[in-house]
Formats: sequence, C-alpha cells, structure tokens
Amino acid sequence: MSRASRTVREQTRWYEYPDDPGSEIDPITRRVVGGSLVNICDEMGHKLTRTSYSSIIRESEDFGCALLDERARQLCETDSTPLQMGPIPAYVRGVIEIFEERNETFEEGDVILHNDPYHGASHAPDFAVVVPVFRAGELTGFSVTTAHHLEVGADKPGTCIIDTVDAYSESVRLEAIKIIEAGERNETAWQLIADNIRVPDMVMGDIKAQISAARVGAERLTGLFDEHGHDTVKTAGAAMMDYSERVLRNEIEALPDGTYSAEGRIDGYLDAESDAEKDVFLGVDLTVSGSDIEVDLSRCDDQLDNRPINMPFAGTVVPAVLLVVRSTLLDTETFEAVPQNNGITRPVSVEAPKGSIANPRFPAPTIARFCPGNRLADLTMKALAEVVPEKTCAGIGNLKIATNSGMTDDDEYWVYMDIISGSYGARPTKDGLDAVDTLYANTRNNPIEDIESHYPMRVTRYELREDEEGAGEFRGGYGPIREFQYRSDGRVSIEGDGSKYPPWGFAGGEDGSPGAVVVEGEIDESTPRSKMSNEAIDEGQHIRMVGPCGGGWGDPTDRDPQQVREDVLDGLVSDARAEAVYGVVLTDDREIDGAATAALREDG
Repeated sequence: MSRASRTVREQTRWYEYPDDPGSEIDPITRRVVGGSLVNICDEMGHKLTRTSYSSIIRESEDFGCALLDERARQLCETDSTPLQMGPIPAYVRGVIEIFEERNETFEEGDVILHNDPYHGASHAPDFAVVVPVFRAGELTGFSVTTAHHLEVGADKPGTCIIDTVDAYSESVRLEAIKIIEAGERNETAWQLIADNIRVPDMVMGDIKAQISAARVGAERLTGLFDEHGHDTVKTAGAAMMDYSERVLRNEIEALPDGTYSAEGRIDGYLDAESDAEKDVFLGVDLTVSGSDIEVDLSRCDDQLDNRPINMPFAGTVVPAVLLVVRSTLLDTETFEAVPQNNGITRPVSVEAPKGSIANPRFPAPTIARFCPGNRLADLTMKALAEVVPEKTCAGIGNLKIATNSGMTDDDEYWVYMDIISGSYGARPTKDGLDAVDTLYANTRNNPIEDIESHYPMRVTRYELREDEEGAGEFRGGYGPIREFQYRSDGRVSIEGDGSKYPPWGFAGGEDGSPGAVVVEGEIDESTPRSKMSNEAIDEGQHIRMVGPCGGGWGDPTDRDPQQVREDVLDGLVSDARAEAVYGVVLTDDREIDGAATAALREDG
C-alpha cells in the first residue's frame, strides 16, 4: 500500500513507542532533547512576533506555537497565551478527523489552515497553521502555530462579535483547508479567503507569518532528528510526557479525596428581554479521587442558540480548566519548570453535557467565548480554594475586548482590537496584581504610541482605579481605566463581562468592584453595561472602559498599617477609606497615628 493511499489513521499510527520510555533513555539525554524542543517553540514564537502585521500578534502576543507527535500529542509549547496554546492538540485532532471524513491524507509540503470551533479551534478568529513533519517518507509529527486575527469576515467588522445568530455568520469557515498542497500554493483558497475579509493585507500577512514560523518549527525538529537520532527524540518526548504526568499526579494524590464546588454568574446580555440571555449560571464540581481530578460542568446553563457566548468544549473549556489545575498545583515558585505537554492532560478529565453553554451543539455561535471561559477558569480556581487555599487567590477581574473600526478616505476598512486588562484577586500572603490580563489570557498591553501612530484614535486616559479594590489583609488588584477618543467617525464593538457581578473575596476579604463601559453622551451611566454591538461613534466622542478590581483576602483590619499608608501615598486609597475600611488613621502629614489606629481597630 502506498503512503498516499493510506487513511489518515493508518498514516498517524506507524511509530511504536516503548512501554516505559523513561527506562529506554538516560535522564540527561531526555532533558537535553526536552530543552531543545522548547527552544524550537521559542524560536517559532520570536519568528511570528517579528514577521506579523497586526498589533494583536506583534504587541499583545496573542498566539501559540507547539510541536506534536504523529498522534497529536503535544511535546512542547512556547511561552505566550495559554488560550492559544492549550487548544493546539484539539486543532490537530480536528484536522485529522476532517481528513478522515474526506479520505484525505497528509503530504510532505502541506500547510493546513483551520479555524472550526466544532473541530478543536478555540473560536473562529484563532487560525491554526498545521505543518506535518515527515521522516523517511513517514509522518512523524506536526509543527503548529495559532494566532488571533483581527478580521475574519463576520457579519460585522472585527472579532468582538457579541450579536450574531450562528457559526456561519461569525467568520469565514476554514475546515482543514490545504492552502499549500504538497509544496504548491493553492491560489484559489488564498483568493477566496482574501476576498471575504475586510482587511486582507493585514490578515493574509499574518497568515504568512504563521506559516513561516510553523515551517521553522518543522525544519528545526528535522534537524533535531539528525542530531540525536529519530528514535532518541521520539523516546525522549514520550518520557517527558510521562514525567509531567507523574509530577502532577503526585500533587493530586496529596489532596484529600472529595468533591469541591463553586458557582457564579456572568452578565450575559444585561439589556436582553429574555431572562435566559442574562445572568447566565456557571457551576463547577471538581472531584479528587486518588491521582485523578474530574471536573463536572453539568450544572451550567443551556447554550444560547442565537448569542455567541457559548464556549467550544475542546478549544476553550478544557484548556481553561487544565490551566487552573496545572498552574495551581505546579506553581513555578515551588517547582522547576514542569514541561507543558500531553502528560499534563492525562490526570484531568472534564465533562459537560452536550447542548450546554460549556459544550454547545453546532451551529451555535461561539466567537464571544472569551469572558465566559475566563469566568469558568475563575470558578475552577474557587473550587480548588476549598482544598488548597494557600495556592490560590481571590476572584479575578475579567477582561474586556474592544474592536474599533472605520473607513479611510480611500474607502478602505481599518480595524483595531484593544484588550482592556482586568486584575487578580489577593493571595494568602500578597496583594493581587494590578491591571493585568488574567488566567488564560496572558496577553500584553498594546502601547499607546502604537495605537495613536496607526489608527485614528487617541488614548485620553489610562490609569488605575481608586478606592475600589477588594479590601482585605491583602487587597485585590486594581483594574485600569482606559479611555479612547475617536479622531474620525467609526464603530465599536465590546466583548466584556463583570459589570454586574464583582470578583469574589475570600477568607474574610471583601468582594472587588465590577467594571463598566461608558460612552460619552449616554443619558444613564449608572446602568451596568458590559457589551456593545457595532455601535456608531462620532468624531471626537469618548468611550471609557473600566476593568474590575480583584477580590480581597482576609480581614481588612488585619492589614499592615504601613501597607495601607503606602496605598494612600500612591493615590490608590483615600484617607477616609483607610480609616473606614482598614481602621488606619493618618495624621495631616500622612504618618500613621498608632494610638488612634489601635483604638479604632479595637472598637471595630
């Protein structure tokens, strides 16, 4: 049977791994090969950032790079955005499934483009570029890049689409398309994609950057085979997976068996007529049994058939849960860098009923899955706080994502997406982090200079909130205020959450503060708002986005008075709040009045 006539599953199962890879390779070689694999992914990431066109990749680093074996088991990844890297094995499994259905096979020189949320993608704007890697004519692995694209041909400009009806209206659908086939560019596919997006130069340029980075990964992996031998690299990769699994299982096994639960709500659509579209319920039941963790999401609300806040199960929900379990139990302050690979996924299973918001049925839209997924991660952390409070933090402030768009004088679209940070909750021994992307986001702030030099927008305000933190012995992080002024007429869409429900406090700490979205000229700024759908903005008009403040940890009156004083000096806490909430009295020259503070705290 020729390779070209074999099915994908036959083609991807040719390598026989030893039953115990760790016994087949010495630990030094295993670590050398493992380090080399990570270095390859890091090089892929640098290549992608330096050759991409859009700020979301170049500045915010909203991308992922990974190497996988022929069974779609992840070997290693770069250090970027967890929500981009976590789904990569699911992307490749989705491509394999689609190829099986079509009776297609992988060929040397292929480049596959894929963004189907029902076959592994995180959501439609996150494109994966998959390059199969061959050795002696046989498929032996995959080099993969994923990245967020700022325009994907939805029914509205940009990718913050919060009002659309199904998967067909939220993007151009790319189901395992060979845009390069056996080394030959598929011109029809390239032209079809370019003709269906509003900013083709930027998007097609970013796709080319992804291809270049993925090809670098494939070339470097081939070079690693040449250096150490194919079997040695494969065995080392399998041994590294077993090592990561073993380390995580040891930590799980140290936990008391039992079921730990958390629940909460997301804003959803606060102005909707239907109750089903607002105050959406999420529930997490996390069961520890021996060295296994099972996360049951069956209490989550049903999917919303015509609202895109549904979460793709394999591409969003599973990575969100795995991120929290892994980062909580394998904190890098305690452990060496445990490789992020397929082994990490083995001790953790996630279940969600089909048709729920955590596992929707096709063709329910999913493009706005970010905020619900991050809230699900937050609740997973809250469930873990019952059993390992010393390793968690209080509730996080969720992010907002804004797509700004308009037309140039030449009747061409411009599209810019800005990520408005949230904050972390306080920890058992430290304050929460201020104005950062939380949990599975981990993207970077886009510099003001980059925004104002490329788009008709001005950043008129960028600062931390004041007097809004979740108070505690350790306070929650401060969310940012970020305000834009349009220098020409345009439109804005905002995908956000957390304007009604504040981040949760823990162990006596107070809840944080909700966020807000405020458009200049609105009559009622007091009504909570977290989303906007392609609304017109006039030249000169301002829009202000406010990030939530994280929850507090511990009794606020147990906070070190000196820390309260420092927050007052930094302009984050007022004298009145210091006295009323923390029981700290300051003199006129901002020194601590020890006697008055002791008396106030004793009376309180």
